[in-house]
Amino acid sequence: MTGPNPTVADLIARSNRLGADPKNTNYAGGNTSAKATDIDPVTGAPVELLWVKGSGGDLGTLTEDGLAVLRLDRMRSLVDVYPGVEREDEMVAAFDYCLHGRGGAAPSIDTAMHGLVDAAHVDHLHPDSGIALATAADGEALTKQIFGDRVVWIPWRRPGFQLGLDIAEIKRRNPQAIGTILGGHGITAWGDTSAEAEARSLEIIDTAQRYIDTNGKPRPFGAPIAGYAALPQPARRSKAAALAPFLRGLASTDRPQVGHFTDDPRVLEFLSASEHPRLAALGTSCPDHFLRTKVKPLLLDLPADASIDDAKARLTELHAAYRADYRAYYHRHADATSPPMRGADPAIVLIPGVGMFSYGKDKQTARVAGEFYLNAINVMRGAEAVSTYAPIDESEKFRIEYWALEEAKLTRMPKPKPLATRIALITGAASGIGRAIAHRLAAEGACVVIADLDERKAREAAAEIGDTDVAVGVAADVTDEQAVQSAVDATVLAFGGIDIVVNNAGLSLSKSLLETTAADWDLQHDVMARGSFLVSRAAARALIDQKLGGDIIYISSKNSVFAGPNNIAYAATKADQAHQVRLLAAELGEHGIKVNGINPDGVVRGSGIFAGGWGAQRAAVYGVDEKDLGAFYAQRTLLKREVLPEHIANAAFALCTADFSHTTGLHVPVDAGVAAAFLR
Repeated sequence: MTGPNPTVADLIARSNRLGADPKNTNYAGGNTSAKATDIDPVTGAPVELLWVKGSGGDLGTLTEDGLAVLRLDRMRSLVDVYPGVEREDEMVAAFDYCLHGRGGAAPSIDTAMHGLVDAAHVDHLHPDSGIALATAADGEALTKQIFGDRVVWIPWRRPGFQLGLDIAEIKRRNPQAIGTILGGHGITAWGDTSAEAEARSLEIIDTAQRYIDTNGKPRPFGAPIAGYAALPQPARRSKAAALAPFLRGLASTDRPQVGHFTDDPRVLEFLSASEHPRLAALGTSCPDHFLRTKVKPLLLDLPADASIDDAKARLTELHAAYRADYRAYYHRHADATSPPMRGADPAIVLIPGVGMFSYGKDKQTARVAGEFYLNAINVMRGAEAVSTYAPIDESEKFRIEYWALEEAKLTRMPKPKPLATRIALITGAASGIGRAIAHRLAAEGACVVIADLDERKAREAAAEIGDTDVAVGVAADVTDEQAVQSAVDATVLAFGGIDIVVNNAGLSLSKSLLETTAADWDLQHDVMARGSFLVSRAAARALIDQKLGGDIIYISSKNSVFAGPNNIAYAATKADQAHQVRLLAAELGEHGIKVNGINPDGVVRGSGIFAGGWGAQRAAVYGVDEKDLGAFYAQRTLLKREVLPEHIANAAFALCTADFSHTTGLHVPVDAGVAAAFLR
């Protein structure tokens, strides 16, 4: 990379502005570029360079590291060796021989569009309004009507070197033009300055939208269908939560997926109107869209008030038909050079009256897939308002979806972490052992839901881990049946389902038999025995519905088997939890659900229980200062080691891995060795 350059600074600023507004382009969609001279550090002479957003980057968050930097002289020389559209893919590899300096991003397939167009600044974007015209049946005529000769129509062509040549020729022949509408795809604009290119991009986007708003039909999706209107919010969220685990199971037939749910009003409007079945069947058009959404969604053809059982039965039939249809699509177009079929499950599932579920290899991928289908709905609305929606041909979609370059990009992806695609609900996780478990599971690739009595602390603990694509915090009083169900519902709506449940919420009062009140007894049993039961029961319903197996882990205690003084209520409820492990392991095994326990001892540092008075009480029992309690516990162990929350987190992680795929009903001691607590 060369040193700081004002052209690069302007390009980054322009890109960030354009990418920050969803009306201009979708996440990771489109690219921008700038051309200027810089000093070659080897020769000391000026050299013409192209800075262009690299493969896979996002305009809204683009930094200089996300730019590919190429020598223009070498790139323009590629025109002389271009072998034609039949060998188009070879040109992407050729871009590597045009790179300037070290570092930077890999050049994308659109690099030729930026390098060959004779303009200092070029924007290629995927705005909903522009794609609406690009996918309209009479898009070429509309482009002429709306823009005159200021914007030129280019028929669909797969992105690549030839498209770059086409756009360069369009600009050469039309010096008055500010940009193009790319059939089925998006827009491209250019300018002599960064400000001019940006202004022209926005002119195309805003002019197209004004035309649609002014001239479009009032009901582009048709008349409302009786029974398909959006359910009231509480009812649709409840139905979404009831369906989410089942749907995730269907969408994970080929490989596990993480899910995302939205009941955006635009989705609900689309699903309530008469034309939505026809439009959904046509699928998306822009390559950025269908690479993430697949060629079309799975659409439930039942009214909003259909029962959960009826919806599940029909979705099972539709899913089988979807898979058969997708396999047929693959075999219609695949040849000997095509990559293997990647999976026949839907990425988008539409439920009238409820909303949209989207799926991917992680939460961000699932969420972005949903955002792209919302873009597609906006595109359909615009195209249908002024014309008829006519996406690119199915064969062209296949060529993009199973492009060798796309396959190569997938093979370069890093190996998934051990808990990738797994979703964990951890109770009492705002501090201590629960917090440590949440951090460990997230570090190993899981999505985590931190449930705690204090919602503010739960959200703060989640924010420590990452954004809401990784961790969310929810309120959960585990003694309250409805609150527990709400926490499980929040989990499946946040990430699509649930795979791991950690019953960690707890408290303790150190009192002798005679000092222990009935209220003390009830409180500890309500939180740990009743609470674990309620959480396990609510989660088990979702796990069974999902049909993906799963793990339930109880954080019990050494005290579940060790009889110590002044500990009647706590130890008794821990023994209750320990036996719940055995009972549930026996009952849930037929569903592939493993149930195991962890028996810690003496976790003083970082423990919410010990900080809440339990530490002082136990220190008094043993006749030591509270600050020395951890060291005291360590000295009574066989290993003479203090137990920390991270050690319990290690055991929780291990129990969730494939290494323990055949282990259920186990209690793992994490106590540094307490002989009196050995399991017999």
